Amino acid sequence: MNKKDVRRIVIIVFCAMAMALNIKTFVRTGGLYPGGATGLTILIQRAADRFFGIDLPYTLINVLLNAFPVYIGFRYIGKKFTLYSCLMIILSSVFTDLIPGIAITQDILLISVFGGMINGLVISICLLSDATTGGTDFIGIFLSQKKGVDSFHLVLGINAVILCASGLMFGWDKALYSIIFQYTSTVVLHTMYRAYQQITLLVVTEYPQEMCRKIYEVSHHGATILEGEGSYDHCSRKIVYSVISSSQTRQVLQAVREVDPSAFINYLKTQEVYGHFYQEPKD
Repeated sequence: MNKKDVRRIVIIVFCAMAMALNIKTFVRTGGLYPGGATGLTILIQRAADRFFGIDLPYTLINVLLNAFPVYIGFRYIGKKFTLYSCLMIILSSVFTDLIPGIAITQDILLISVFGGMINGLVISICLLSDATTGGTDFIGIFLSQKKGVDSFHLVLGINAVILCASGLMFGWDKALYSIIFQYTSTVVLHTMYRAYQQITLLVVTEYPQEMCRKIYEVSHHGATILEGEGSYDHCSRKIVYSVISSSQTRQVLQAVREVDPSAFINYLKTQEVYGHFYQEPKD
């Protein structure tokens, strides 16, 4: 086992503990429903307790719900990535069953905001360490990386079903506050983890061939050389056009400046990409 693997295990243990603490301090206190497998697990637990008087362990339900997503991970995403994700799923589940409930505050709005922030932070750290918290994360990565499909609407649909079910069974106030929780979590996740977001890069340069080679060397993404004309002096200009991963922006811009310090650079957030877009495979 190398240093990278040890580092990943340490981070996963920390994230599992943070996830469990968030569930027992914020989510349970506020009666909220996070998205994905975690929210569905809590919904099943509460339904079993209220309607059948059965106290189901969190670990059992969460592991069973993650069985199919884990299969997708092993078969289509990456075995090592999935193994570390399984470690995260099991540890966070066990910690959730073992850690006693602690109520930091009873203000449900504070619980929704800060609980969502912690949830998004934990998911982001896991993804940055090449692991996941399970559930819809596996499905989202599979659709984005292997099929080139935006998984946002699918994940949103699953979460909407969970919220509607929780609203019908336990009251709509908790379901509505859960939307704040999920929104805050999504904002933090999109801010910290940008691997599946794209940036359109336009570079006006006198060294287009060298620029294309450097962009590919850094990002593994190709580029297109366009012909242009300066509107002021009517001189011929070369424009290098490329689409790169948002997480690679800083490295690519640094490389571009090394090739041509006087290059004119414009980069824009890309809404959607159709066609083949290279994604680094999971291990």
